[in-house]
Amino acid sequence: MTKRVTMVHLLLLAGLIFPSFAQAQDPPSQSAEAQDWLQRVIAAPRQHNYIGIFVYSSGGHIETSRIVHMVNKEGERERIEVLDGLPREVIRNNDEVRCYFPKSETVVFEKRGLRKYFFALLPEPLSNLNNNYIVKKGGKERISDYECQVIVLESRDNMRYSQKLWIDVSSGLLLKVAVMDKGQVVEQFVFTQLEIDGEIDEELLKPQYLTKAAKLHITDLVASKLRRGELGWQVENLPPGFIKITEVKRSLSGKSTSVSHIALSDGLAAVSVFIEPVEEGNSHPVQRFFPSQGAINIYTRTVGGNMVTTIGEVPPATVMQIGNSVVNYKVK
Repeated sequence: MTKRVTMVHLLLLAGLIFPSFAQAQDPPSQSAEAQDWLQRVIAAPRQHNYIGIFVYSSGGHIETSRIVHMVNKEGERERIEVLDGLPREVIRNNDEVRCYFPKSETVVFEKRGLRKYFFALLPEPLSNLNNNYIVKKGGKERISDYECQVIVLESRDNMRYSQKLWIDVSSGLLLKVAVMDKGQVVEQFVFTQLEIDGEIDEELLKPQYLTKAAKLHITDLVASKLRRGELGWQVENLPPGFIKITEVKRSLSGKSTSVSHIALSDGLAAVSVFIEPVEEGNSHPVQRFFPSQGAINIYTRTVGGNMVTTIGEVPPATVMQIGNSVVNYKVK
């Protein structure tokens, strides 16, 4: 597997994972009304059908996608098709996610119960948010002809980004998100067209590329959850507010070695650390940043014959601090 394909898989893993915390008492600055709005955002995707077009923008990059989302007694199903550039498609059936890359005739499959998409942004249950963010209710604004309530999650320090949310007053669906750094927009998602609670033809949920490919290369992202400390790796110097959520071993079909994965979060932002043996012939020490992808920053370094890749929707300094703190305590 090439380095490029491996990085795509790691980005998929990091982008889809999102933690769930045990309930904790929030400091008093989070208003009960703002908390209620965030609870509505969590519940809304399980209560409403919708079809729409949303746009992702970051710097000079703009990407348009179409989503079809249906809820019935069997749960949630959705299809997301990227309309710009190379074709891509995500099919979800409850906790089963398949990502299609028609150009390379590749499908990445994973089964999981936790996810993070623009329209299902928040952890469940809500907790710990106010330890790291000041949660404030703003005014009302109109997005795609829907009246929206604005909620601001303002970072308490420079180790994480702030976020601004626009929530449909009627349905509770999230219609726009802006990720902010010192008042500047880092990336933004916004619905430009949206129909809520209409009838949905199930044909719209079927993959468009699966039957067209002569031969698909299938990557199954299989995870094995580990007992505490079993992985042998740890992050010694976590930024304030971040905690470890889980550690797992991930097997990628077609690869002889597994990837160790540590998932971290501060209650909103997710960071993933992946550890895998350095490929033969690439033994030179590495320490580098990849170009930012919106709010996502990626930092790699070699540690004792292993490549440590840290991916997070946090500022570069936070990714570097976490990445430089990863140690194999079994060989210390």
